[in-house]
Amino acid sequence: MNPIIEFLQAVVTLNHSFTWDYVWKYLFFGAVIQGAILTVILSVISQFLGTVLGLLLYYVRRSKSPILRTFGGIYVWFFRGTPLVVQVLILFLLFPYLNLSRPLRNIDLFSHLGFTHGVGPVFLDSFLAGVLALSLNEGAYMAEIVRAGIDSIDTGQLEAARSLGMTYGLAMRRIILPQAFRVIIPPLGNEFNNMLKSSSLVAFASLTELLGTAQVIGGPLFATLELLIVACFWYLLLTTIWGFIQAAIERRLNASNIDPALRDRGPWYRRLMGGRVPETALGPVPLHHEGGVRL
Repeated sequence: MNPIIEFLQAVVTLNHSFTWDYVWKYLFFGAVIQGAILTVILSVISQFLGTVLGLLLYYVRRSKSPILRTFGGIYVWFFRGTPLVVQVLILFLLFPYLNLSRPLRNIDLFSHLGFTHGVGPVFLDSFLAGVLALSLNEGAYMAEIVRAGIDSIDTGQLEAARSLGMTYGLAMRRIILPQAFRVIIPPLGNEFNNMLKSSSLVAFASLTELLGTAQVIGGPLFATLELLIVACFWYLLLTTIWGFIQAAIERRLNASNIDPALRDRGPWYRRLMGGRVPETALGPVPLHHEGGVRL
């Protein structure tokens, strides 16, 4: 065999210790797909709860009560300053002390939902520990994102709304938050992209999501590296799909900044024109009769 081919083969197979057959065999294996679905469910629930918590923390930190403001500051300081994996383990190991672990494991919720093709049962205490840890951690980051989004809106708009008789809550809901949402969406999308990957840390709480499933399958086969490659493929697929969804949402929210003459032209045409409107799209430019100068 050609020495160059032998060298490349040794590199691709890690000196013949890496088995690509395991990668192809388990790439679309039922348990792996179920783990990916569980990862998406875990991420969506945690991101939603974290976003709501971040919005509540914004109001807590803007409260007139010094106790509430102090609590909000300590909360953000703690959850942003400690590793997420430590928070997952603390909440998971806290359940036995509260006598909640056994009752939660006796609730076979996920089997009734059709999660029966995995490498083992999906324990409810592991899932709840993961959701709580991810949500509480995300809430601290979303509090800063929401603060930046709301503070980017001119305070004069809130004062004008109050002068028209709107309550503070109504003004925030009708005037401030819709505008702040356009500022919040891009970093929120990035946070969800990160959430899809951070959910892998819940494998330390014995949850058989995508990473946990890969570890359980790869361990007995001595093919952990091969199954981690499979997990990487699915994480890349999930984050790529979300990237397209996020781009579509941002274009939708940014529609008012696109010139009306270009809205029906498609995103590639608008990008090519750089946001400029060609003269033919607006019709002929009128001549001013005094001096014949185009205005």
